[in-house]
Amino acid sequence: MRKLGKILLIGLIGLVVLIAVVVTVKFGPSPFIGPKVRPLTDRKFESTPARLERGRYIFTSLSACARCHTPMDLSQRGYPPTPGMMGAGQVLPQGLLPGRIVAPNLTPDVETGAGSWTDDQLARAIREGIGHDGRTLFPIMPYQGFREMSDEDLASVIVFLRSLPAINHELPKTEIKFPISRFINALPKPVTAPVIAPDSSDRVVWGKHLVRMAGCPSCHTPTSLDNKPIPGMDFAGGQPINFKGVTIVSGNLTPDASGIAYYDEAIFMKALHTGFVGARPLGSAMPFVIYGNLTDDDMKAMFAYLRTIPPVHHRVDNSLPPTYCKLCRHKHGAGDQN
Repeated sequence: MRKLGKILLIGLIGLVVLIAVVVTVKFGPSPFIGPKVRPLTDRKFESTPARLERGRYIFTSLSACARCHTPMDLSQRGYPPTPGMMGAGQVLPQGLLPGRIVAPNLTPDVETGAGSWTDDQLARAIREGIGHDGRTLFPIMPYQGFREMSDEDLASVIVFLRSLPAINHELPKTEIKFPISRFINALPKPVTAPVIAPDSSDRVVWGKHLVRMAGCPSCHTPTSLDNKPIPGMDFAGGQPINFKGVTIVSGNLTPDASGIAYYDEAIFMKALHTGFVGARPLGSAMPFVIYGNLTDDDMKAMFAYLRTIPPVHHRVDNSLPPTYCKLCRHKHGAGDQN
């Protein structure tokens, strides 16, 4: 009996070591030792009218920050932000999340918001995925894409946040289930070099930047269980999105017949402005009430870029029963037709 116990103990130790080796190979040592974090600085961002206006545009339109950091009115189509609560945060109503994910109150309220956070704590959270308290942010906050946010745009967002009325809105803490809570430690990466915005006179280059700042890849590129994009499926749709217990999957944005090859600039802009493609309504999970505030020039640049990405044949149809799709590795309507 004692010999059997010893064998089981050795086997258990071996299994733990094997799991540790596999996790380290796949994610690096961060799940065990914590995320990569740069030291905070005492930098402060000067408020100017130009920064205030640019920050407002990014927060409320381009990067859809208001979508998560302002309570949504789930009773209305498109889930618009609740009036008078801009930046006050919410417990995210999306399903399929590994625990309770909370978008914090970013208003200058000292008790329940970001009033006591430094400018660099905010900067590090936005682009590097490290919260003011040193924890790794869950990647529904698209800090991996925001790494490309220019230094000037970053300063503008923080200036805008400082201008918001302080709202006392107490929220519970984020609680991410194990082992996801450990795996996400591999995602943050310090930004230690200057980040300059690309040339806005090149429509395609600028459009690519805008698409990333808008977070389009995070919904329209399907990911595996470890949150990594599936190779060859950029913007091809199929990523599950859940609101109020209803799951839909994102559409294919590539210029393939199964995607948006039939779109022209006018159709694309109307979809963002109104949430309709012709007579067909887009689902409210698509934040058209936010993106509808983009300038026409920015919309045109985004569309110009989307026309250049490689077409991927991947049929997604939310009107059909979900079936397993071998391409995106998720279940969705028309999955078995791919």
